[in-house]
Amino acid sequence: MKIAHISDLHLLALEHVPFHRFLNKRLSGWVNLKLHRGAVHRPGHARAIVAEIARREVDHVIVTGDFTNLALEGEFALARDLLANDLGFDPSRVTVVPGNHDLYTRGARQSRRFERYFAPWLQSDLPELCVDVAGVRFPVVKLRGEAAIVAVTSAVPRPPFVAAGEVGRPQMRAIERVLAHPEVARRTLVLALHHPVVDDWSIFKRHIEGLRDAPELLALLRPVGKGLIVHGHLHRRIQRPFGTGSMKQVGAGSASLHHEGGDRMAGFNVYGVASDGSVSVEAHVYRPSTNSFDVERVPDV
Repeated sequence: MKIAHISDLHLLALEHVPFHRFLNKRLSGWVNLKLHRGAVHRPGHARAIVAEIARREVDHVIVTGDFTNLALEGEFALARDLLANDLGFDPSRVTVVPGNHDLYTRGARQSRRFERYFAPWLQSDLPELCVDVAGVRFPVVKLRGEAAIVAVTSAVPRPPFVAAGEVGRPQMRAIERVLAHPEVARRTLVLALHHPVVDDWSIFKRHIEGLRDAPELLALLRPVGKGLIVHGHLHRRIQRPFGTGSMKQVGAGSASLHHEGGDRMAGFNVYGVASDGSVSVEAHVYRPSTNSFDVERVPDV
């Protein structure tokens, strides 16, 4: 089974947005766009990546969040159109999770904006195990061939300059029930979320940028022994082994980022899940000058 993984599209749509909608965390985000982010995130890169995936023979696509920049309706509409039309896969073949930018404000959570725009892609094969988390229902499970794809949300609204995520106790208990389900347990686990679970950050940095309850989630995952954790958020291609089994964590770079660094330039990952539970990992790095992709190894940390 082949799975393509993209992340952090950061699509922007500011047309006809009234000023009063920036009188919250979006004001700091708008300043960041003007000073830095808007110059390096290019929507054309994301469209080229989605078009490349659409023409390849992959069985499933995972998008690990930050579809949007400021969680505005116009940005969600662009992202939905990209999945529905540019990618064109049936929603059952695509797994999505929100990133911190997709729940940028309390209004985005209260209106259940992510769920409203991506409802067709959020249908779980085990809906009875979903719980309500910050305006969305997770974990979403998709049982596909040799893989059990378990999508988890780590996105919660935070104050300005804080990008940390949290799984939360209700979802943590739901994940425990999912992992024990026989249809999940007999397959290779592919856990998808926005924030990395394995890190080497200080407690302070984890509470500002990372997954605040990462140790609790890791405790649930260590007994699994094999599979993948896939994430975004860092805008880097990166992989880390953990535990004593064959499980590893792999991050995708930003699908829209234009960068000179080899591990940061826009691209996507492809994972091969074999019947014996082994997993292969490769990166497809975008070269805009030739509109082509180089296949590379994802760097270890």
